Amino acid sequence: MNPSTALARVLVDELARCGLSEAVVSPGSRSTPLALALVAHPEVRVHVRVDERSASFLALGLARVSRRPVAVVCTSGTAAANFHPAVMEASESGVPLLVLTADRPPELRGTGANQTVDQIGLYGSAVRMFAEVGTPDPAPGMVAYWRSLSCRAWAAAVGGRPGPVHLNVAFRDPLTPDEPGTDAPSWTEPLEGRDRGRPWIGRPGPRAEPAPFHLPDVERGVIVCGDGDYDPVPFLALAELTGWPLLAEPTSNARRVGAISTYRQLLASPRFASGPAPELVVSVGRPNLSRQILAYLRRAERHVVVTAGAIGDPCAALANAFSDPARTATDVVAAVAAPEGLDLNRPRRTDWSRWWWRSEAAARTAVDTVLDADEALSEMRLARDLVSHLAAGSLLFAGSSMPIRDLDAAMRARCGVRLVGNRGVSGIDGTVSTAIGAALAHQAGGEGGQAYALLGDLAMLHDQNGLVIGPGEPRPDLAVVVVNNDGGGIFSGLEQAGHPDFERVFGTPHGVSMERVAAVADLPYTRLEWATDLPKALLGEGLRVIEVQTTRTDSAILRRRVQAAVDEAVDGVL
Repeated sequence: MNPSTALARVLVDELARCGLSEAVVSPGSRSTPLALALVAHPEVRVHVRVDERSASFLALGLARVSRRPVAVVCTSGTAAANFHPAVMEASESGVPLLVLTADRPPELRGTGANQTVDQIGLYGSAVRMFAEVGTPDPAPGMVAYWRSLSCRAWAAAVGGRPGPVHLNVAFRDPLTPDEPGTDAPSWTEPLEGRDRGRPWIGRPGPRAEPAPFHLPDVERGVIVCGDGDYDPVPFLALAELTGWPLLAEPTSNARRVGAISTYRQLLASPRFASGPAPELVVSVGRPNLSRQILAYLRRAERHVVVTAGAIGDPCAALANAFSDPARTATDVVAAVAAPEGLDLNRPRRTDWSRWWWRSEAAARTAVDTVLDADEALSEMRLARDLVSHLAAGSLLFAGSSMPIRDLDAAMRARCGVRLVGNRGVSGIDGTVSTAIGAALAHQAGGEGGQAYALLGDLAMLHDQNGLVIGPGEPRPDLAVVVVNNDGGGIFSGLEQAGHPDFERVFGTPHGVSMERVAAVADLPYTRLEWATDLPKALLGEGLRVIEVQTTRTDSAILRRRVQAAVDEAVDGVL
């Protein structure tokens, strides 16, 4: 067996022993050994994409929903650079990825050899671990090195702070397996791993649960659940017991019964915002979706940040692993418990909690009244109604910019739907591919419910290559709902909106119908106009596109009307 084939087969086999079951490959010559080793392995499902950026975001979506590392493979040169945005997102959102970049051997680097760039440490601090695997030489000890390195890479990807790992693998010719019957040299030692399919390095079982930090007994407490993949149930239970309001971003998956669904408008309401300041804020995840939340954090007398995986001294062990964008954290802890002395059988209700729930009831009615006044689908009504119509067990991928913010502003509290999005870096690149990967993982093995994506038109155009899936490739059952307002709608609500060059520089109109995008990928297309037609439009199977056309001006006016209605309603009850 030639050295390149030996290295690739050992790496793939050891990663599979660790738990690898999904991989994404883009075509290329130098990565041939890895691609063929993955395709040949019976425990790994391989996806092929012609665009490396789409491939990496597909892997990101697969890993985000499955909560398991996914390998993504490319050839040398600019192919590896196209992985960088997905690597950055994976790093910031804590998604485990195994980035395997093929490279030219050392003797070809720095010589002007074709398709050769410096790939050493290409992704900088965005990876949890980087290793230059080295060329595969037939020397004793190489198999142990490759297998132990694979285990180390897997452990780094899934460790206390999950994220991407980069292995740069140099291959010399020949890049394809030896032909049967050829007089190929035998390897210097057996290539097999441990017996009974065990990984080379065993991993210990789950760590002991950290001792919880007992929160102070205050009346004016608030719980903020930001984006992240953590269990929201303990925080909902804490809110129920203490009477503290729970403010939940959509991708926290904590906006269930017991959460405040209109906190975004309440915190923007002058009358409400001028009310009593919180004595304590408990936050978990990454609460960075709205300016109102960040401003509210600054008002708190004490801010306890909960970060999963912090053992011992969390500030020393996870100095950069907790979210504190407003720089207001006073305590960073691994887990929290209700204040001591509370009666677990008698949830506490105070003037503070009643003040919040009275405001929530008035604001919820105001929001729904404005949105229901017109049967034509607005962006906010689409976001609210889409979540409401999804069956239990469904997955919803939320695009960045306005889709996630409209969900935050309009969706009611509900259970049974898992919401995910690229909130680590919050870019719009790769969103189609991430949504497809998320749907594939959600429906892996024939399990899981329906999958949906709510995207903006610029996000769709930015990653329309993600819709191009070759024949025979795994395909999801995914309805991609696209809000087409002919440009960048988020800027209409920002300071730039008044600039004389706004429309060209920020509005960026494009004039492209999503029907044309769907036609390029040969996908079913539906145009949706009326709210009553939404349930019917969502029916169907396979990958499909649903377009809702809106205007940026009308949407901005509607959002202001909603806020004005909430302001008036709150003034009437406070």
